Amino acid sequence: MRRTLLWLEPYFYAAPSVILIGAIMFVPLVIGLSYAFHDITLLDPLSGDYVGLQHFRELYADASFWNALRNTVIWTVSCVVLQFGLGLMLALLLNRPFVGRRAIQLCVFLPWAVPSFLSGLNWAWLFNPVVGPLPYWLSALGVMKTPDNLLSDPDHALWGPIIANVWWGIPFFAITLLAALQSIPKDLYEAATMDGANAWQQFRRITLPLLAPTIAITVMLRTVWIANFPDLIVVMTRGGPADSTQILASYIFTQAFQRLDFGYASAVAAVLLLLLLLYALALLALRHALAKRG
Repeated sequence: MRRTLLWLEPYFYAAPSVILIGAIMFVPLVIGLSYAFHDITLLDPLSGDYVGLQHFRELYADASFWNALRNTVIWTVSCVVLQFGLGLMLALLLNRPFVGRRAIQLCVFLPWAVPSFLSGLNWAWLFNPVVGPLPYWLSALGVMKTPDNLLSDPDHALWGPIIANVWWGIPFFAITLLAALQSIPKDLYEAATMDGANAWQQFRRITLPLLAPTIAITVMLRTVWIANFPDLIVVMTRGGPADSTQILASYIFTQAFQRLDFGYASAVAAVLLLLLLLYALALLALRHALAKRG
C-alpha cells in the first residue's frame, strides 16, 4: 500500500492543476464543439435541437465560408512570412553591439505593447485619406493612382490589416529570436572566423541550425495565433467590403455575435480547429523527422 501511495504521489500534486485546466479549457471546448451539432440561435427560444451534420453540409455549400478560408490562408501566410523575415533581420541587427542599441530595442518592441484594437484604429485612420497621410504617400510613390482609402477597395483591402498585423507582430519574432541568438556561444563564430568562414557561411552553418528549434516553435505558435486573430480585421474593415477581408476567425465572430447563430459559428470554429491541429501535427512531425535525420 505504501509503495502504491509513493507511486501515486506525483499525480496527487499535479491533480489540482489538471482539474483546473480541464475545467477552464476542455469543458468549454467540448461544450462549444457540441454546439456545432445543434441548432442554437441566441434569440430563438425554440432552438437547441440536434441537427447532426447539417451545419457542415451548409458549410460545404457556403461560398462565404470558402472565401473566408482562402482569405485565411493569404492572411496567415503573408503575416507569418513578413513578420518572421523582418523579425529575424531586426534580431540579427540588435544582436550586434552599437551605440544606442537599448533605445532602438525599446522602439522595436513598442508595437507589442499597443493593444490590438487601438492598433487597428490607428491604422484605419492612417489609411483614411481624410485624416491619414498614407494614401497621399502611396499616390506620390506611384503605388496608387489616386489617394483613395485602401480599405475600401475589395481587390486590395486585405493588405491593410496585413500591414497592420505585420507592424504589430514583428516584436514577437524579434524578441524570441534575439534571445535565441544571444544564447549561441560566441566561441563558435570565433572558430569559424579563424577557419576563414565569411558572414554568410557562419549564418548558414551556425546561426540557422542553432536557431531551427526556436524558429519551428515560434512559427507554429504565431501561425495558430494569427489564424485565430480577427481583432484587426473586425476593427478596420468588419470583414468588408463585400467580404473581401473576411477570414474564418472573423466569420465566426460575424455568425455568432451579429447573426446570433451559435450553432453555425461553432461548426466553422470546429473546421478551423481541425485545420490548425493538422498543421501543428504536420509541422511537429516534420521537425521530428529533420531532427532524426540530423
